[in-house]
Amino acid sequence: MGEIIGIIIAGAIIGALARLFMKGDQNLGVIWTIVLGALGALAGSFIAGLFGVEDTAGIDWIRWIISIIMAIVFISAYLAIRGRSKRV
Repeated sequence: MGEIIGIIIAGAIIGALARLFMKGDQNLGVIWTIVLGALGALAGSFIAGLFGVEDTAGIDWIRWIISIIMAIVFISAYLAIRGRSKRV
């Protein structure tokens, strides 16, 4: 149960930071922000592991930056797909 709560909290933080750094208005609800932020956090942790920086002393700044970038990618993709489906 604690892992699920941790994923929700990390997803909310990463998703909110990703939306903060994105340009323009993102018409995106809180649930989708958390889901896409959690996906960004998971992808960021995986990529950081590939580079060998998943565990560092102190705050894992590199992992956080990669996670935020991945969340931006996921949010952008979601908005692009959803925008296409609304026009039809």
